Parts: sequence; structure tokens; C-alpha cells
Amino acid sequence: MKTTLKALALSVMIGAGMSTVAVATECIAPANPGGGWDFTCRQVSQIMYEIGVVPNPIQVTNMAGAGGGVAYTHVVGQRDTDADLLVAASSATTTRLAQNAFAGMTADQVRWLGTLGGDAGVIVVAKDSPYQTLNDLIEAVKANPAKNAFAGGSAVGGFDHLKVLMMMDRAGFTDARAIKYIGVDGGADAITQTVGGFTAAMTGDISEISGFIKSGDVRALAVFAEERVEAFPDVPTAKEQGLDLVAMNWRGFYVPKGISDEEFNVWVDRLQKVAESEQWKKVMAENGLAPYALIGGEFEGWVANNIAEIQEISREIGIIK
Repeated sequence: MKTTLKALALSVMIGAGMSTVAVATECIAPANPGGGWDFTCRQVSQIMYEIGVVPNPIQVTNMAGAGGGVAYTHVVGQRDTDADLLVAASSATTTRLAQNAFAGMTADQVRWLGTLGGDAGVIVVAKDSPYQTLNDLIEAVKANPAKNAFAGGSAVGGFDHLKVLMMMDRAGFTDARAIKYIGVDGGADAITQTVGGFTAAMTGDISEISGFIKSGDVRALAVFAEERVEAFPDVPTAKEQGLDLVAMNWRGFYVPKGISDEEFNVWVDRLQKVAESEQWKKVMAENGLAPYALIGGEFEGWVANNIAEIQEISREIGIIK
């Protein structure tokens, strides 16, 4: 009889009186290191170990490609019953699914675990950019959209792209196809495009680029939040500058569809404990995240409604029919 290492580990846990529910071993960040998904995986994985809801450190695996599509296809096709697996997700994930951008994959092929925080959208420019305000940038794009491109960490048509399109639409510029957007794998790569002078601005979320703002490599022109972000009190909202736009990116996770309800509920309990931890509250305060915890069944229902809303917005701006 063939005895696998996993079976041996389970027998050890049983002998020690532990639950036979799978122990968390891996978190997939569907982008390169440095972006928002990578941030979510690494921070939450570390906290889960620190507060003792998992017995061993969680391995973080970066799996970039297709705006999260490579990781999604991998999970659905190859790891559908893997209860040791957690995958970082965000508004970018549901946006791509809403637009049928994952090669026919649908949102009901995974289980939506929960979100822990809301990440305000942000527009930044290089430190030596001539644009001092959001309206400076908007007027430049109106005058010459081909010259003033945006970089973002999601694919074309993804949430970062949608933020730019919604921004320009509210500013009275309705030719969405004229706006130049370069989608790369993760916020860190997008920042490089802007710092290097290849794009006029970068559209992302404040947590994934907070370090670049603090270091002075970029200047934030606006956050797309109702109020200024506590960690960055000097950055004005778009609303303060006359643009009625709020765009918050949720930060959370999905798990494979084929795991049992018991295994799913173990993950729910773990994530709930992270949400309540002092460690996570500190991470949110330091990185500009707003409290936004929806976990388990409540989150699964919210995702369905969110996808429907994204589809409506995408149709309005011509991304889908």
C-alpha cells in the first residue's frame, strides 16, 4: 500500500488529537511580488501563523498571468478539492469574471471565502511630473489621450482600468476607447511604468503602493474614497477636487469549490480571527485600508451582486455588450 506524506501527516494529527481538517499550507497570489494580491497573501498568512490558527507558516506562491486568470484556471482545473489552498482575490478578480475574461470560467467554480478590508483607489504620478492636481491630469488626457497613458496592475478591462474610465467619464470625456491604458501583472510593475516615464500616471490601490508614496518616488493626486485615508492625510479625495467618484477595492480570498463544508468553515473561522486581531488592525492602519469584513455565506451573496453591478458598468462604458 502506498503511503503519502500527506496521509502520514494526517495520521500524526489524529494521534495528537487534532482535527483532520486540512492544515493551511499555501496561499496563491495571482500576480508578481509587490502588488495587492501579494500583499494580501503575505500579510494574512503571517497573521494566521502569529495568532495560532495554523500550526505552520503558510507558503506564498506568486502565479502571475491574465489578470488572475492563470491562477483561477489552475485552481479550478487542477486543485478543486485542495483544502490546503487559499487564493488572494479582490475587485479585480470579480471584474474579470464579470467580463468573461477568464476563458469561460465563472464565479461559481470556486467558493468565495471573505474580504477583510477595503482598499481605496488612487491615482499617482512620478515625483517630477508636471501634473500637480487630479484636474491637471484630466485636462491633459482630454487634450491628448494618446500621449497621457495610464498603467495599472490589472489587465485591460480590469478594475484598475475601470477606475480610469469612470474617472474620465465623470469628467465629461466619453470616448473610452481613446484612453490609453497599459495593464501589467501587479501594482509594482505598474509603478515602474510611471516612475520610468512610460506612462503619465498609475491607477491602483493605496495599500499596494503605499511604500512608493512614502518614499517620494511618486505623488498621489487623489484617492477614490469618501474621506481622506488616515495613513495619508495629505492626499485629497477626488470628491474634494470636484469629481464624484468613489472606487474601493476589496481585499479577500477564495478557496477551491470542491472542499467540504467542514473544511470551508475552518477557513471561515481562521479568517474571522484574523479580521478581529490587533495585528490586522495595525496592518490596515499602516497601509490605508478601511475595515470591511464580509466572511462566509454573507460574502458569497455579496460577490454575486457585485458581479452583476460590474457587468452593468462595463456595458455602460462599452467593455462588454
